[in-house]
Amino acid sequence: MSREDILQQLQFFRDIGVTSLSIEEPARPMAKPSAPSITAKPTAAKHPADTLPIIREDIGDCQRCKLAPSRTNIVFGSGNINAELVFVGEAPGADEDEQGLPFVGRAGQLLTKIIDTVEPGKMTREDVYICNILKCRPPNNRNPEPDEVLACNPFLKRQLAAIRPKVVCCLGTFAAQNVLQSDVTISKLRGKFFDVDGMRVIATFHPAYLLRSPDKKREVWQDMIMIGAELQRLRS
Repeated sequence: MSREDILQQLQFFRDIGVTSLSIEEPARPMAKPSAPSITAKPTAAKHPADTLPIIREDIGDCQRCKLAPSRTNIVFGSGNINAELVFVGEAPGADEDEQGLPFVGRAGQLLTKIIDTVEPGKMTREDVYICNILKCRPPNNRNPEPDEVLACNPFLKRQLAAIRPKVVCCLGTFAAQNVLQSDVTISKLRGKFFDVDGMRVIATFHPAYLLRSPDKKREVWQDMIMIGAELQRLRS
């Protein structure tokens, strides 16, 4: 890790209100017996020899929902195809729609800093995979609508099945409720792990929300500590 990387990381810690660091292993919030009861619907069986390029080819020039006429690019996803950790967001924004890549705007820059806190000095954005519930930008960044989610959801499930990550981190309400098949609010879902189709799933606040509510950065940092600890546990 370079001096510049360390300074940027320290600035992120300052932003979330951390004034001192300890080498002691933090207490893990997941030990609290307060998780809501959630029954996740099983995903479809993994396609034989399914790979991310095959899934992207199957999407093609997608016309499956009403978002097709207004999009510039399909934003499929990017990152390490063998990632242990996958981040799932809500939908592309203007910058993502223009570039065809997920989380490249202001929220994406913050996400990059957040990822660096999962395993400081060991994990960076290049080590994870990032995608969204929707592959096309909703007009004016409005919330995803049920028919749009229904059209895109099979491809998200196939992406996760192809990568087979150890941990999935859902960013924001729509991602969390979709992956966990729950109507529980993000404030109640975050900070806990759930088992879904052989993956450990955790939810946290969306980086775009943190830009509007920076006081929530500390809670996201705590969630990243949990993810780092869970990855270490699963590796052992």
